[in-house]
Amino acid sequence: MTKEEVLDIIKNENIQFIRLQFSDINGTVKNVEIPSKELPEIIDSGMMFDGSTVEGFVRIEESDMYLVPDISTFAILPWTKNGVKSARIICDVYTPDGEPFEGDPRYRLKLAAKKAKEVGFTAFAGPEMEFFMVPIKDGQPEFRFLDSGSYFDLLPLSVAERVRRDVAVALNEMGIYIEAAHHEVAPSQHEVDFRYDEIIKTADNAQTVKLVIKTMAVFHGLYATFMPKPFFGVNGSGMHTHLSLFKDGENAFYDPDKEFELSDILRYFVGGLLRHARSITAVTNPTVNSYKRLVPGYEAPVNVAWSVGNRSALIRIPKARGRATRVEYRAPDPSCNIYLAFAVMLAAGLEGIENKIEPPDPIDQNIYTMSEETKTRHKISSLPSNLYEAIEEAKADPLIRKVLGDHIFEKFTEAKLKEWKEYSVHVSDWEREKYFWL
Repeated sequence: MTKEEVLDIIKNENIQFIRLQFSDINGTVKNVEIPSKELPEIIDSGMMFDGSTVEGFVRIEESDMYLVPDISTFAILPWTKNGVKSARIICDVYTPDGEPFEGDPRYRLKLAAKKAKEVGFTAFAGPEMEFFMVPIKDGQPEFRFLDSGSYFDLLPLSVAERVRRDVAVALNEMGIYIEAAHHEVAPSQHEVDFRYDEIIKTADNAQTVKLVIKTMAVFHGLYATFMPKPFFGVNGSGMHTHLSLFKDGENAFYDPDKEFELSDILRYFVGGLLRHARSITAVTNPTVNSYKRLVPGYEAPVNVAWSVGNRSALIRIPKARGRATRVEYRAPDPSCNIYLAFAVMLAAGLEGIENKIEPPDPIDQNIYTMSEETKTRHKISSLPSNLYEAIEEAKADPLIRKVLGDHIFEKFTEAKLKEWKEYSVHVSDWEREKYFWL
């Protein structure tokens, strides 16, 4: 949309407030709300804000930053309070010199997408968003299951089903088409899938989907969490990510004359992902809790291998072909900064194409039941077992620093090592129960 079209909608719909949104390095959505009458000037000149108060941005002596609205992301928020209507616009972050801020996660993804364009590809992505919903008591979430449902269960009409329904309706009104919403494997666990799109738009949409899910849950007296593993003994929440490259309007991953109808481009892309799998895990799985999900026994994608259809490998190629040919990277979880996660996955795949990195043969066996000897024979390694190991892998991989940029790389690794140290000295209930009587 043009500036004039956006302003016409605001006037005709009587929208009184605009939320200017952006994301910090952790992927947390930030926003400032302005009266709609201020928007024309902000579209032209940007809005100054204090970058020193945002996680991972700048120091206090260089705090002035600017939000520049990307008006293509304009959407009316499909809920009102006392008749007051609001809309949101996702913003890019700029320095006072008018340059894109190197520490803006959305800018890092733009650079990765630009590199793909430079070699003739348009990148597309589609994530599967898993989450848990739990009750709220006295304004705080309760750490207990809301239901005893399992995969695709059709429960008696419950509040969770009403939340999923309202999420689908709200997102549709915002221009995001929901393809599926259902109960997942674990009790109280759910999944929402929305239509794939160009990779930057998909990242924007994913941030909106998380916001709408959390908002609708609160409206129904529940709390939605994207914590990867909130409960022991059940599956955690992942964010399986489907990736594809198009060239001249055709899917570059599809070749009907090749084995499995998969192009050399796809194989090289997979080769790049596998080569960098251990290091990009620090970005795709960025919390201590992420590695409570990445353990054997809970359908977790811990095996660094690829397969055609087989869900026990880190990378799966779904059966669909033609324009739907795609790579499914199964490690990410929804606690990640989706802009940075998409950026490192895309960059790893593009490096594979550039250097023609041949992946090993695809694995058609159930890797979950393989012996360690068999895994070694097939050269199947594992993802890092904890956050510290993942950060060390990222620090040793030049690709990660290049994609994140020096600013985010330093801030990100510093914050994550601090998180790891805090976890390492914390005394948990499990430890007290295990060792108190020694």
